[in-house]
Formats: sequence, structure tokens, C-alpha cells
Amino acid sequence: MIRFENVSVRYEEDAEPTLRNLDLTVPEGELVLLVGPSGVGKSTLLNAVSGLVPHFTGGTLTGRVTVDGRDTRTHPPRELADVVGTVGQDPSAHFVTDTVEDELAYGMESLGLAPGVMRRRVEETLDLLGLAELRDRPIATLSGGQRQRVAIGSVLTPHPKVLVLDEPTSALDPSAAEDVLAVLQRLVHDLGTTVLLAEHRLERVVQYADQVLLLPEAVMGPPSAVMSVSPVHPPVVTLGRLAGWTPLPLTVRDARRRAGGLKERLEPLAGAGIPAGPLPHPAPSRNRGSAPDPGPQTPDGLNTNDNPAPPAFEARGSGGGAPVEPGPRGATPATPGPGGSAPGFGKGRGGGFSFFSRRRPQPQPQDEAHPTTPLVLTDSLHIRRARVEALRKIDLRVDPGETVALMGRNGAGKSTLLSAFVGMIAPTSGTVRIAGRAPHATDPRELIRQVGLVPQEPRDLLYADTVAAECAAADADAGAEDGTCRALVSELLPGVADDTHPRDLSEGQRLALALAVVLTGRPPLLLLDEPTRGLDYAAKARLVEHLRGLAADGHAIVLATHDVELAAELAHRVVILADGEVVADGPTAEVVVSSPAFSPQVAKVLAPQPWLTVEQVERALEETQ
Repeated sequence: MIRFENVSVRYEEDAEPTLRNLDLTVPEGELVLLVGPSGVGKSTLLNAVSGLVPHFTGGTLTGRVTVDGRDTRTHPPRELADVVGTVGQDPSAHFVTDTVEDELAYGMESLGLAPGVMRRRVEETLDLLGLAELRDRPIATLSGGQRQRVAIGSVLTPHPKVLVLDEPTSALDPSAAEDVLAVLQRLVHDLGTTVLLAEHRLERVVQYADQVLLLPEAVMGPPSAVMSVSPVHPPVVTLGRLAGWTPLPLTVRDARRRAGGLKERLEPLAGAGIPAGPLPHPAPSRNRGSAPDPGPQTPDGLNTNDNPAPPAFEARGSGGGAPVEPGPRGATPATPGPGGSAPGFGKGRGGGFSFFSRRRPQPQPQDEAHPTTPLVLTDSLHIRRARVEALRKIDLRVDPGETVALMGRNGAGKSTLLSAFVGMIAPTSGTVRIAGRAPHATDPRELIRQVGLVPQEPRDLLYADTVAAECAAADADAGAEDGTCRALVSELLPGVADDTHPRDLSEGQRLALALAVVLTGRPPLLLLDEPTRGLDYAAKARLVEHLRGLAADGHAIVLATHDVELAAELAHRVVILADGEVVADGPTAEVVVSSPAFSPQVAKVLAPQPWLTVEQVERALEETQ
């Protein structure tokens, strides 16, 4: 179905090709999973299949790519639309209509399908992807995960022979991700659809794959064989390597069947009350110079390609949207009306970012004589947006040094709550205080000293022409030493060139840059909305390590995430939202283990023992030696 014949892709600004001498065949009716570190060319390979490379992204393609017999060199994307359906890393870039139902029908209208056929397929897709209740909703009002489901649905309705999906579950909650992957598997098995899929959260998808393609080595084979040599692999495979299991398990069920001996070795430590959490950082001193100052408190405020490509960061060519006109540095939200939203937050340096780490610090202990002033405090917070009651009766407190994960299904209110913390949305009723201030009524120039937000779309904070210019501006805005931001980018994702335009970065690289911009300012409160989208496991580990260090220095971190493995590694507390209400709030180990949807793989394998991560298991095994 898909044939790559000695294919290389090189962008003008790159010294080395992104793809080099790729020669392989993707059979009809198989689900092939692309894996590899961030920036090795996964998105470039997918775009070559859809014809976006080189017709849209620019760059030079040598060799030949054929899809169902059509040569992509001579067939631009519009002439492949009836064969290939594509969803990129940014679903919002695909939308051409205003409402969910219209978007699902648009592709079929373009192909001239009969109205009766279109109506039936729209109804089927609404049911398959759980979108029926959203059919009349404006797309602009949807959450990131809901938009991702709509984007996937819009390419399913025309029934293409090939589906090309770039991180299709990155913004989905665990249950929604399972639903989407089950639909894809049904299309592969029942209709013979060929699916080419790139994804970093391998714990979600590897068990669905017929074959795995590892880049940049261009090794293709059965999932178990490729995972045995891949540098990126899900926690259950890491656990299997640690335990010496052969063959390596790909699913929790496989691992549980082999875990008897491992559980016996761990049982003495599990029963002895040894802490399950990672080793803590030392508790910060109250006089420690690096601790953030909350400011004045105001009570009211194995088929191997012959010529594998070398590691190279992935670029998208010179295509893309028009540059955004920057606002003034430090611009943050204007004061909104009740329940309204304020424009301007994130244009310039209005938000704040932070990232990476590996040991979970313990929250800063409270001194009864000198109680800690919370950095976040909400009291019966209600927020209504248009006809939707987005948040109801939210009572939440976050203290310095504490890391809290907000979890819940798509549309539960997580991003809305973060927006309220930075003043983008004013309470309809109740109160929200950030370091004692009401954020929607605080001068933005004062607010950015207290709180920084990394939104779901990192490009909202990036407007310079090069990575170097973004970092220089971040250093100047934060009053930091020259090179601080650039060092953070290199720490999270090495290999990003200074002269690269941010729009030519992969999604993971762009996120790393945006995180570094915000982290440079080291605000006392860091808000992260889906901070691991596009990051491979190594980059995520570095992010966790850095965030743990910040928490140990007294910074509070609140992250909205669907990444259960991240929550298990990093968070002290997990708060689960459902339909705008808090339905669970407690220590991470208690909350995630009690929910199959939010439980990490290691916890499922080794239940009822207390281990949540491979790191904890590895440390416990060292204790037994």
C-alpha cells in the first residue's frame, strides 16, 4: 500500500537529511507504529506519505514514495485526499468549519459523496468517538482533547484507504484514547485500512500495532522484537528489562502473568512500610536564597534499512502559518468582566513555564507557629462560560513546594481552572487567590511575578524568528543571566539549533522551547497544561527532574495532564475533576491506584503492592541485594 524507495528528505536549513535512504514497504491492512526520540523525522515521514512533503513544507525529497500506486512527487495532497486521511500534531490547524457536525461532513462534501451517505457516516462517527453530545457545539469552545477527537473523526468519515496520524492520543484522556485506538483497530481488521501512526505514549498504543518502525535506524518488525532494541519504550517494557523477562511484555496482562517472582522479591519491602515514592530532595530552608518570594500578601487579592539515518532533529520545512505580530513583552490578561475571558495572556511573556526532574520532593513542612501562605486558594469557585457551567464548587489549596496533578476526562474543566489562576477568566461566583491576590483584578505586570502558565499550544508564547532570539528575550524579560533559557532548552531536548525558526520545530521541540521561556523566570507558581505532549521518554524524565528541583526550592506546580505515568512520578497530590467538580483529591498513590483509568502500568502489574513507577521498583530491588 505504501512504498518508500531510497527516500531522503533534507530541508535547506539543515546540515544533514532528516530522513536518509529510507527503503521499506507498509503492507495493506496493517497498523504500523512509528517510534523514536523527538526530532528524528517521524512527522516528516508521515508528511511524505500525505504529500505535504515536499509540496507544502518545502525541502528536497529524493527517491520515490507511492501510496496505492500514486507517486507523491507528482500528486499533491489534494490529489491524494480520497486515499489518504491525515491528522497532524496540531488538530486545530485542520479545521475549516465552525461546528462539530459540519467538520465531520466537510471532507465527504469535498469528495462529492451523496447526502444520505454523509448523514449515515456522520452519525456513525459521532457514536464511535463519543461526540454525539457535542454535535452542535462550536469547535472554538471545545477542550483540546475534544478537538483532537473531532479532527480524527473528520478523516474517518471519508473512509480513506490510508490513515496518517501524528500523536493522535496526545491530548486525550485514557478512556478516550482507548476508544480511538479501538476504532482504528476495527478499521484495520474489518475494512483493511492501513494506519501509519506516530506516538510518544507507547504504553497506550504499542499493543495495538502489527509492526513497529524505529527511527532513525529504520528498523521495522514485530513490536516485541523492536521494543527489545528500542531506546524508547513504555514502562511495562522497562519493567520487563529490569526483571529479565523474555520475551518482553507489551501489555499489563502479559506482565502480570510473569510478575509472580518479582512480587515475591518485593513483598518484604512492601510489607515493611518502605516508602514507595522516589527519594526526596532535602527540605528547603526557610532562609534559603533560592526559595521564591510570594510577594506582599493582600487578603483580598527486524527489517533494517541498509543506510540508516543519523540522529537529526526534525523540521517541517519553510511552510506554516504567518508569523504572529508580538505584543509588548510581559503582556498578560486584561481585566475581564464577570465570567468572561480576557485577551492577551500569553502574547509576549504573559505566561510562565517550567520543567524536568527525577526525584519527587516532599512538600515543604508547615511550621505551626509560622503557617505557610498558600500560593493557590479557591473557595466555592464557580465559572460559567456561555451556556456551560465549566466549574462548580471548587475548593482547592496549593502550598509552596507542592506538586498537584489535575486529571479527568476531556472537557472536565482542567484548562478552565488553570485559566482562572492566571486571570484569563473571572469567577462567576466564589473566589480564587494567587499568593493572596485575585488574579483577574491584579495588574498583569504584578501577576507575572507570581504565576507562569504553559498553555496546551506552546506557539501562543513564541513569536521571535529564531530559537536564539526567543531565549535572549526570555532572559531579558526575567532579568536572568544571559544563556539561562538556552541552557534549559538544551537540558530538555539537546540538538535544537539556535538559528531554527520555532515554527520549523517538531511539536516536542516547540514545547521544550516554550517551557524554557517560562522556566527562565522561575515564578513561585507554575501552571502546566499537558506539558508532555510531543516529548519522548528521555525528555520527559529530564522535565520531571527539573520540576522536582523547583518544588524542592519551594515552587508550587499545578499541571493538567492525561499522562498517568507523569502524575505517578511527579505529583504529591492528584485532583480529579468531572463535569466541573472535584470528585477526588488526595495523595497520588491513593487516588491513582483506586482508578483503573488513571493507574500507571507498574501499579497495575504489581497490585496490591504500593509501587507506582519502575524507578521505585529498581530502588527497592537494590535494597534486597
